[in-house]
Amino acid sequence: MKAIMVMFDSLNRHMLPPYGGDWTHAPNFARLAERTAVFDSAYAGSLPCMPARREIHTGRHNFLHRSWGPLEPFDDSMPELLKQHGVHTHLASDHPHYWEDGGATYHGRYSTWEFFRGQEGDPWKGQVADPVVPEDVKKVRPPLYRQDWVNRQYLDTEAKHPQTLTFDAGLEFVRTNRDADRWFVQIETFDPHEPFFSHQHYKDLYPHDYDGPHFDWPDYKRVTETDDQVAHARYEYAALLSMCDHSLGRVLDAMDELDLWDDTLLIVNTDHGFLLGEKGWWAKSVQPWYNELVHLPLFVWDPRHPGAAGERRDALVQTVDLAPTLLEFFGVDRPADMQGVPLPVATGEPVREAGLFGIHGGHVNVTDGRYVYMRAPVSVDNSPLYEHTLMPTHMRGRFTPAELVDVELAEPFTFTKGVPTLRTRGRSFINPYLHGTLLFDLANDPTQEAPLVDDEAELRMAGLLAAAMRAADAPRSQFERLGLPAEGPVTAAHLLVRAQRDLAAEAAEPLPRPEELPEGRLSVRTPLRTLIDDPAAGEVLRRHLPGLLDSELLQLLSGTSLIDVAGLARGQVPVTALRTVAEELAEL
Repeated sequence: MKAIMVMFDSLNRHMLPPYGGDWTHAPNFARLAERTAVFDSAYAGSLPCMPARREIHTGRHNFLHRSWGPLEPFDDSMPELLKQHGVHTHLASDHPHYWEDGGATYHGRYSTWEFFRGQEGDPWKGQVADPVVPEDVKKVRPPLYRQDWVNRQYLDTEAKHPQTLTFDAGLEFVRTNRDADRWFVQIETFDPHEPFFSHQHYKDLYPHDYDGPHFDWPDYKRVTETDDQVAHARYEYAALLSMCDHSLGRVLDAMDELDLWDDTLLIVNTDHGFLLGEKGWWAKSVQPWYNELVHLPLFVWDPRHPGAAGERRDALVQTVDLAPTLLEFFGVDRPADMQGVPLPVATGEPVREAGLFGIHGGHVNVTDGRYVYMRAPVSVDNSPLYEHTLMPTHMRGRFTPAELVDVELAEPFTFTKGVPTLRTRGRSFINPYLHGTLLFDLANDPTQEAPLVDDEAELRMAGLLAAAMRAADAPRSQFERLGLPAEGPVTAAHLLVRAQRDLAAEAAEPLPRPEELPEGRLSVRTPLRTLIDDPAAGEVLRRHLPGLLDSELLQLLSGTSLIDVAGLARGQVPVTALRTVAEELAEL
């Protein structure tokens, strides 16, 4: 028995032909749907990138206990368990986060692994002189933005693209081991994650008139760009999606050529989606986790159930189910710590009543397949919030001494194998309280444009949420943060939608376009640092936006205009305050 996982990053379900996408060029995804069971209710769990991959290894949710980070010493790793039971596991990937501080323990769990450089500002090629960068819509330009333009100089042909090299390597493994038994290869590309870098013949699939500045890397914020710019970025994503489709086709061709369908499990999946202007948002993580981000595409071929080819499955499944599926396929018992279950490929029978998902310190969300309930914190301070870890690293760095000075040992959780964890104060990039608690009925509002105020439905969903959190052995601090009981029933006293609906309505108010606001010597288009340094303008900001000047965002975005900061952190710059500031700045 053999298994292949083809994993993409930020793959949008709604843009694929098998899920209703009618304008993208993705014939191999359509071809894939004819050969696999297509899951219609697949959801993410822990978000974003590395938390999702920790779920793929461990088969359990992790976002309630810690943020982005490595596998922990007490974690069970699916590739490692397979390796220990005689299955050769191989990773071929261009995903740069595996090789940063916050992902450094993943690749070593495989028997063998390969990595290809150059994606998203990967610190790859050393060049002291600044690269040539075209005029660009992008406002937030961290060091990796500069590095990305250095890297692109070395990726001038499709053959050199990291995605191409990743699939070359994965298919080399398949061909080399075609006659061997008991192997698993994970072919994982960073694409179509931003930046949407592809080559011209994929762009040619989407002809359109555009003469504006370069734009293939949206910032994580509200949309403030023109309609033409938004459309262009969507086409750039679509071009990269079509490149992903081509790479998928290479895998399907190999399975045909090598007669692998008879004995090889195939899983095609992703970690999350990406907003491309829907609901007035770009990207992820800085807004509630809408369905465009968490309702995932998932395709599975199991050679033991050939009759499932071309069928749809309605069962509510999640990322935590991938590890149990692979373990079961190879006859390896799954650890008791795993929350997931094997995917119901054969029959599509229900495997859970509700699915839990979220990001550390953000909304904690639950869906039953019809309703989505997004629980915000009960108070504006979004506390108490703690990290529980034995691997204190963030995405690209270690925890600082200041973060660890007050660290304490916490009692073991049920899944830490008797080991206590280090507990230290956590933080969230964006405060979810500012978006309020949200409830959506997908049957009547599939695009989540009209949040409900329905006490009866909320009570049921809050009960499901509390039960899911208890099943995950969530820290008591999370229940306190959300205003939910750690034990006992959820009652009407715990409901939040009605109490926070004004917050939710304010957060959903459309952000005005820059051209709609007045212009003067200083304006909302002026860099924030310039406004702060001007005494009169600084006083305007302090009067109307006092919290902004005390925010961590100030350190990151001081060179960015106020309108773009408003786009990035809507809750910290309310629309009414933005309009007032714009008017007063124009009068200076």
